[in-house]
Amino acid sequence: MPAHTPVARGRVRRRGRSVSVIAALTLLVSACGPAEEEGPEPPGVSGAERELSFEGGGFTVDGTFTAPRESGSENGVPGALIISGSGPTDRDGNSAGRPEADTNLNLSRVLGDAGVATLRYDKLGSGDPATFDDEVREALEEPVDPEVFDAQMAAAYTALVEQPEVDPERTIVVGHSEGALYALRAHEVLDGAEPALVLAAPPGTRMLDVIDRQVSEQVRTAEAQGALSEAEAVRMLSHARTSRAAVRGGQELPEGDTTGLFSPQNQDFLAWIDAFDPPELAAALPERTPVLVLWGDEDAQITRDEVDRLMGGLEGAERVDLAGVDHVLREYDDSPGAAALDADRAFSPEVSPAVREFVEGLW
Repeated sequence: MPAHTPVARGRVRRRGRSVSVIAALTLLVSACGPAEEEGPEPPGVSGAERELSFEGGGFTVDGTFTAPRESGSENGVPGALIISGSGPTDRDGNSAGRPEADTNLNLSRVLGDAGVATLRYDKLGSGDPATFDDEVREALEEPVDPEVFDAQMAAAYTALVEQPEVDPERTIVVGHSEGALYALRAHEVLDGAEPALVLAAPPGTRMLDVIDRQVSEQVRTAEAQGALSEAEAVRMLSHARTSRAAVRGGQELPEGDTTGLFSPQNQDFLAWIDAFDPPELAAALPERTPVLVLWGDEDAQITRDEVDRLMGGLEGAERVDLAGVDHVLREYDDSPGAAALDADRAFSPEVSPAVREFVEGLW
């Protein structure tokens, strides 16, 4: 991996914008806009929420702690840290492309229904850039050391277990999409902790291979629909693959990127995240780490084969394939006239019983 650039210093407020996590990264594509009418009921239950702020990686990180309605034992309730997917995805699991996905918020409600307190947080730069002050804007113009995201995860975990409602001996790390790679490394990043894991829509191969497949599918689809000519499609795919080789080889990126993925600003992050092969991370987990894998069979971002590959390293893990469910764990139907907006489609009702059964078997 290339040497990491210095961490940019500055205060990042609640609605920031990601820098080194790629704005166009395709793990959260298939964007759906906001709904105009009230949608289906959210899953689980709401709990008692409070806002938290803590330092992580040289930045101020903001998050939401939610305590379940049931108080639990004298030692408190289990606690779960929820880690967002790729790109500028905020504490609720939303981004500019999918402003009402609410993946993390819905997972928090499901966990609350199972008696688990949660902390979800705004990783560096997530949210609306309009809220940045000048100092933050200047800081985010420079590449950010990718390990700042590890530091923020560690700081968020510490904030979680410091809450008086939480039993620090009973913890879970929940990672959605790219966040699953952080969850798989939690035992290395967190000081002495060996939490249970919930991996939701997790990648099963190296990140640049996932990106290559996704870019290829999208370019070929655009070509088939007449949005790109054959020559344009070939040029884009050739450039993307040359760029992938440059990132892996630590070479200078070719000019002319049209995907928004392969820029010098993103290169260190891409090299860093691509070095993690999910089955290898899985095989390196502490012995008997409880793991639940959730994947929707309508996930356009992560394929069944990729999840199968991940499971090869997860001996003894539980896996629940969610029928008719997409990448953000919402019901999906592509028939004419079916709801397309995230907010109009229900969060999968299969998630709650799967999570509850998993939690009940942990302690």
